[in-house]
Amino acid sequence: MATGFSMNAFLVLSLTLLGSVAHASEETQLIGLINHYRSLPQPCDGSASQELPPLAADSRLQLSASGAVDLQASMARNGYPMVNVQSVTLSGPRDAASALKVLKESFCNVFLDPQYVDIGVSRADREWRIVVARPLLASRLGEWHAEGKKLLEEINKARSSARQCGSAQMLPAVAALSWNETLGSTAETHSRYMANRNVFSHIDGDGRTPGDRAEIAGYSGQGIGENIAAGQDTAAKVVEGWLSSPGHCNTLMGAQYKDFGAAYASDPKSDAGIYWTAMFGAP
Repeated sequence: MATGFSMNAFLVLSLTLLGSVAHASEETQLIGLINHYRSLPQPCDGSASQELPPLAADSRLQLSASGAVDLQASMARNGYPMVNVQSVTLSGPRDAASALKVLKESFCNVFLDPQYVDIGVSRADREWRIVVARPLLASRLGEWHAEGKKLLEEINKARSSARQCGSAQMLPAVAALSWNETLGSTAETHSRYMANRNVFSHIDGDGRTPGDRAEIAGYSGQGIGENIAAGQDTAAKVVEGWLSSPGHCNTLMGAQYKDFGAAYASDPKSDAGIYWTAMFGAP
């Protein structure tokens, strides 16, 4: 069943499917699978989606896996300042892979919608509820240097612990990154480009890659990684989204990277409102 609340819109659908064998932490696995699905162009309703940012897990969106739920009342009770929210319920899938198959086949327009930035997954046996939402941008952010360095703190905190990125093997803890001003200013330029042009892409308007932009800016390292995000208005939420997306998580945990620069830019006329770029440099 899919339920959505956006102003006066309300939608109810239902679906039943048998799945395969259940595993531990299926809710977390499903978030990772959804984020991988969103990270690549996908066919949906006769057109192809664009690359989309990862959804950040938010406990306020973890609602009862079964039964009727008043989305508007639940969001208010949980203190989630929503703009839009959608809820999909499934009955039958035994594991995350089976649940994703249903979502791709029947609800691609929900999970490939660029407006959503947060996700909550609940499960009770074979009953699932997946909630995606877009919050109001409520945080008062500092200038881009300050917020970029907050992002660095959050990323270094994540790198200090071993972790598993999706279904890959456990990655060991890695050394902290150091702030690099050239990468920071390059990230700020790309974030501003995405916000002002209302696009979400690693390629800029001149067709340049992250490595191209870093080289032109004067960074002399041997390799560049880049993570981008949109919609989250705190550094912590951005990193939560990246950690729940296998590809972004692997970049974040890359032992080859030593340098770092990041920035955000906002434009109220854009779909997501706020866009982030983090650049990882291997000297």
